[in-house]
Amino acid sequence: MICNDGAALSQGTAAWLRHAGVTADVLEHGFEGWAKAALPLVSAGKMPPLDRHGRSVWVTRARPKVDRIACPWLIRRFIDPRAAFLFVAASEVPGVAERYGAVPFDLDGVFWGHRGEKCTFDVMVEEFGLTTEPLLRLATMVRGADTGHLELAPQAAGLLAASLGLSRMYTDDLAQLEAGLSLYDAFYRWCRDAVDETHTTHAKRAGT
Repeated sequence: MICNDGAALSQGTAAWLRHAGVTADVLEHGFEGWAKAALPLVSAGKMPPLDRHGRSVWVTRARPKVDRIACPWLIRRFIDPRAAFLFVAASEVPGVAERYGAVPFDLDGVFWGHRGEKCTFDVMVEEFGLTTEPLLRLATMVRGADTGHLELAPQAAGLLAASLGLSRMYTDDLAQLEAGLSLYDAFYRWCRDAVDETHTTHAKRAGT
């Protein structure tokens, strides 16, 4: 539960939510503490409109590989956990976007697309204000894998190989997306917590 200062109101509300069986935590020092620490804050002006179910809807080309899995991961984990993703033939994206109020991404000529050397994941990280060190590190890996510039990061080749493997394992794009979320969870945790760790290091796991 988050409020301006994370004080009594948050504590009590979180306690009642836990009593009702809902997972709830209190952010130490609340929103003000988060902002003071210069942690990422998503600009409300960048958020697409929500549908009647209270979720953002996005549309892109079918048969995703790298960017079209990485971007949904970023949105689900940092922007809108309820976001819906539609994968359709490239020629159908504009019509689907108009008919269903979906936001097109990772296509030529759209706002959420490649810009120069930057891939769509780069653009989303920057536009949403998520320029933390772990996400910027991950963005370099995604850019390398997505654009064929594997020299950008040693991990880019591995990310590309895993992404191509997933695309061969799944014929259903949504099933591939669900599997890909775990892949990016793992790469992100490495970017955040394990860049200096080797296979012989015994790291303390979160929560232990």
